[in-house]
Amino acid sequence: MNDRFLRVPGAAFSENADEKIKRLPTPDGNFESWIKMRVQLFHHAAESVPCMDARRNAQMDRRMEYILYEQKGNIATITINREKALNALNSQVLEELDAVLDTVNLDEVRCLILTGAGQKSFVAGADIGEMSTLTKAEGEAFGKKGNDVFRRLETFPIPVIAAVNGFALGGGCEISMSCDIRLCSDNAVFGQPEVGLGITPGFGGTQRLARLVGAGMAKQMIYTARNIKAAEAYRIGLVNEVYSAETDGDGNVVKTAQEVLLAAAEKMAAGIAKNAPIAVRNCKKAINEGLDVDMDEAVVIEEKLFGDCFETEDQKYGMAFFLDKNKEKVKEPFKNC
Repeated sequence: MNDRFLRVPGAAFSENADEKIKRLPTPDGNFESWIKMRVQLFHHAAESVPCMDARRNAQMDRRMEYILYEQKGNIATITINREKALNALNSQVLEELDAVLDTVNLDEVRCLILTGAGQKSFVAGADIGEMSTLTKAEGEAFGKKGNDVFRRLETFPIPVIAAVNGFALGGGCEISMSCDIRLCSDNAVFGQPEVGLGITPGFGGTQRLARLVGAGMAKQMIYTARNIKAAEAYRIGLVNEVYSAETDGDGNVVKTAQEVLLAAAEKMAAGIAKNAPIAVRNCKKAINEGLDVDMDEAVVIEEKLFGDCFETEDQKYGMAFFLDKNKEKVKEPFKNC
């Protein structure tokens, strides 16, 4: 474990608290009341268990408790699996997410999908029960912990697609913005409600939201703590696409919105994975690094990464196939070399 990562009391959940949290309605009405209810439930749950230190030390020696990882060919899916807590991000979830990125075989995997377990929530936010007793120094350290993991996800060599189902509030919105592409189901709710809790966004929300939707819209969302639905998230450019359930002629649901969403994410990932991996990785690096500098420096970054693609097997094959006059030839997969 990184020595700079802070261990603080965490919110394990009693069965009673689990059930109450699962029954929380979508916060379309009185958002302040919804936040207060969520704070009370998380805080009650946190007080009902001992310090997480001993539990976490034991769990780190076993399999991951809150992160699922599945690889299918060139695509891998990471699922935040803390459904009873609406997939809230506590220290253990962040540690496991950081650890699972170490397991990704970049020789094989060409695109990642990040999603949350269950239909109600992608990630409902950072764990309020864990944060509620932090000191100033501990709060800063917790923010750094989340930022280190999210920044690693953002700069991960291969593309990452967020498949957002349900709540993406606070840390949930922030982790989705750390991904390259955001797709969501029509029940998704995005927001940065932190000022309603007496804090600022702490996992990059003030920075990434402004870059994605513009400073004016970001300030409006953050200052008002207003949550927005999927359609508005699409309108302002926060998400790339919104998916709804599929129905038959009689109006019966054939596929849920979440099933449609995940299928679309997998289809997009497959489309990315079929392209030359070195070129895709270099494109991600060029875009990310270019956004942080002025245009004169940005085009130099692109030039170097453009040149880096030449003399690779994939570049030689891709151009040779394009120039081949035998149009009946079937294109073979790129070799990632």
